[in-house]
Amino acid sequence: MSLKNNTVAVVDYGMGNLRSVSQAVRTAAADTGWEVVVTADPEAVQAANRVVLPGQGAMPDCMRELREAHDGGLQQAVLDAAANKPLFGVCVGMQMLLDHSDEGDVPGLGLIPGDVRKFDLAGKNQADGSRFKVPQMGWNRVHQTLHGGKPHALWAGIPDGSFYYFVHSFYAQVQQGEHCAAEADYGGLFACAVARDNIFATQFHPEKSSDQGLALFRNFLGWKP
Repeated sequence: MSLKNNTVAVVDYGMGNLRSVSQAVRTAAADTGWEVVVTADPEAVQAANRVVLPGQGAMPDCMRELREAHDGGLQQAVLDAAANKPLFGVCVGMQMLLDHSDEGDVPGLGLIPGDVRKFDLAGKNQADGSRFKVPQMGWNRVHQTLHGGKPHALWAGIPDGSFYYFVHSFYAQVQQGEHCAAEADYGGLFACAVARDNIFATQFHPEKSSDQGLALFRNFLGWKP
């Protein structure tokens, strides 16, 4: 498939929050020359310059739908993209990048060493005395981690401690600290953004996080890993 230069492919495997993610990326791309396409076509993903992998729902369902789409061709296109072009994972799209998920006891794509765990917050109370609820649903502060004395390039211009919107019952537990790009606190610290080489992904929803979410997508469009 022939696509214009500077194309961002939002992967449609039947499980992502496609409309809100694609609209946010399009808003971030306004007046930049980037074209945003929502596609289930492996060739379009292969041809794109950048790839966004959204995800919503249960991890086993997401992995099954991606694996079975186009007889595995769409999953292979995502793996190829992760090997050679900037890729941004969102929510379950982030969890899919890890080795394994406790949700349904399923393997992930194995692109970032680590596992997906369920929040275990029974008996824990928040600062105001209320109980932690699972899923975490709402705004939470995101703390950028430093590597080599500086935060990841995608945080450029975004104040540390900015609030982003979360909806999730499971969280990422990375094996190597260098792959944690940001942390949040919900009954304990957890990795809410992960990164490796040309891959960056968030547990929170940039597309639901107002200006600071759009800033993250804009940084992704200009990122040169």
